Amino acid sequence: MRSNASDCDVLIVGAGIAGISMAAHLQDKCANLSFMMVERRAQPGGTWDLFRYPGVRSDSDMQTLGFAFEPWDDDQSIAPGGSILEYLRGVIHKRGIADHIRTSTTVISADWQGDQACWLVSVEGPDGPEKVRARWLYMSTGYYDYDHPYDAQITGLESFAGTLVHPQFWPENLDYADKRVVVIGSGATAVTLVPAMAEQAGHVTMLQRTPTWMSVGPSRDRLARVLRRILPRKLAYWLVRQRNIRLFDFLYHAARRNPHMAAEKLSEGVRKELGDLYSPEDFTPPYNPWEQRLCLVPDSDLFKSIRQGKASIVTAKIDTVQTDGIALEGGEVLPADIIVTATGLKLSLGGHIKVSIEGRPVNWGEEFFYRGCMISNVPNLTFVFGYLNASFTLRADNTAAYSCRVLNHLRTSGTQIAIARPPADGLVEGEPFPFSSGYLMRDLAQVPKSTDALPWRLNHDYLADCRDFRRNGVDDGHLQFELAPRVTDQSPVADQPEMA
Repeated sequence: MRSNASDCDVLIVGAGIAGISMAAHLQDKCANLSFMMVERRAQPGGTWDLFRYPGVRSDSDMQTLGFAFEPWDDDQSIAPGGSILEYLRGVIHKRGIADHIRTSTTVISADWQGDQACWLVSVEGPDGPEKVRARWLYMSTGYYDYDHPYDAQITGLESFAGTLVHPQFWPENLDYADKRVVVIGSGATAVTLVPAMAEQAGHVTMLQRTPTWMSVGPSRDRLARVLRRILPRKLAYWLVRQRNIRLFDFLYHAARRNPHMAAEKLSEGVRKELGDLYSPEDFTPPYNPWEQRLCLVPDSDLFKSIRQGKASIVTAKIDTVQTDGIALEGGEVLPADIIVTATGLKLSLGGHIKVSIEGRPVNWGEEFFYRGCMISNVPNLTFVFGYLNASFTLRADNTAAYSCRVLNHLRTSGTQIAIARPPADGLVEGEPFPFSSGYLMRDLAQVPKSTDALPWRLNHDYLADCRDFRRNGVDDGHLQFELAPRVTDQSPVADQPEMA
């Protein structure tokens, strides 16, 4: 194994939205630091390079899913996956980030070396295994398992004689023209797949055990189009971005304060779309709006498919899968040539990377989130965990900017280690998520803990986080800045390993 083949100040793991954001922030705010980005896939893009199912699109508006520093100029605010991927690769090309990316390279483990104040990272790429030393580890790996989606343990699935597909591993050139398709699931993926497949399929049935709250909205933003005509592109983008952030923040908090009113509004919207085809049992979840993520139906595409008879929704539990369809508990059988198991994600923090501190494995579930991006007692590491009620990119940009502030403070203070240390009297665990989504509840034990107050809270309030970052500096007493252990009173800082 090659050792110290590549050293850098910051190692970014993952070349999706979060990794690209961090690279751009380093260029703008920490130009003196070297960085490397490793990506296990053959191409950058993260989620948007992985998912290739029909109709794949953003479930947030592109004025907030787009980066703060790079305007989204397309007319479509709810954009197809291919356009998003093109946008991300455009940012990479424009900023020369590609020179820092090593694709087809998997991070196996990362061990904190206290005496050297660096991470010793084991990676495996096209040239075999090697070691990389980095002063800072930036985990932009997302929070779901790329390799193993959630297995809903559907009885009899192995007996199905037709084509079985999971959206996370969509086969190239799947022929579903004139086929009977059953999509199992009710989340954003199912809501996207059904109308997209209905354009060619014989019929598509969305089979759900539990309904999801849905909201109709346009896929194109008229205000954005108008402002781009009369204002500089960056100003137009900023204005629409701010409008969207505040509007959706208001709607979210209004729904949480008055769930009954929100439920009535959402139900009224769906009733208006479907008329006599509306069935309360198919569109009334057993939880309040925004206790799980709301599903956007852009341009009413799902409801149009239902009105046209190309798609339908069935709310029932599965008894067993048969060779030619799905038998429901009530006795009905849904015939199927293709079954799509859009049953959800499986949570995975850190992309299966074995993280340790001087050989001692880090158990994420035993630690606490700090300022939404660092982990208690884990030095020189930031982790991007997106907002569950807003665009992923909002947290990614905030985390990248904060990480750069910490890195700059290390340089100016002459220290090498930044570590969030809980107070001596400990922390009181609070509710980590104000949501009841299945993928969160199933794997809650592996998620770092959260208190009920900042800075030890995994907040899901973007505007509140922005205020916190503005008002409170990085040297807040909770985040400790330290010298490497081998630095003594007789050893000047200049003699120690420093960031470039």
